[in-house]
Amino acid sequence: MLARARAQWGGQRDLWVFGYGSLLWKPELDFVERRAAQVFGWHRALKMWSRVNRGTPECPGLVFGLLSGGSCRGMVFRLPREDCEQGFVTLWQREMVTGVYDPRWLPCRTDQGTVQALAFTLSKQSPQHTGSLDDQEYRRIFSTAAGRFGTTRDYARKTYEELRRLGIEDRALARLLRLSQADSDGGGASA
Repeated sequence: MLARARAQWGGQRDLWVFGYGSLLWKPELDFVERRAAQVFGWHRALKMWSRVNRGTPECPGLVFGLLSGGSCRGMVFRLPREDCEQGFVTLWQREMVTGVYDPRWLPCRTDQGTVQALAFTLSKQSPQHTGSLDDQEYRRIFSTAAGRFGTTRDYARKTYEELRRLGIEDRALARLLRLSQADSDGGGASA
């Protein structure tokens, strides 16, 4: 997949990367520019199982995936062409450790014009896609799931805080965090 993404990029221009989750608050890229961007035909969803970073095999957590349908506001990061070989390596080590994402080049609309950016999407047919989860399941995951980089709840909260800082409203994520907050305040559902 890395070779295909490099070939599609072609090496003749700077590399743009679309961030919609933790890339927003922890990009770990040597970018020279970042812009607010919107992608159509895809939406951010906390519907990807994480059995290492935000959970374990015994108690899976969740991370964001970019799923088909709707639209998503995030940021695009520009890496200069001469630094892109290392940029690809950094991205693959971060995002493609388990090979779960489908890297795609998506048109991202910015105030300065549309750019083609590399985005890490998730197929609804992937075994890592959660399918529908009810509120009780989200509450359980938020209260129990933790992996090598911390808890699912912390990951979701950091993403939400950065989205708000950037002026991006994500009502679905806000609702999920309210479920999580009710439990931590003692107001969660009783058994």
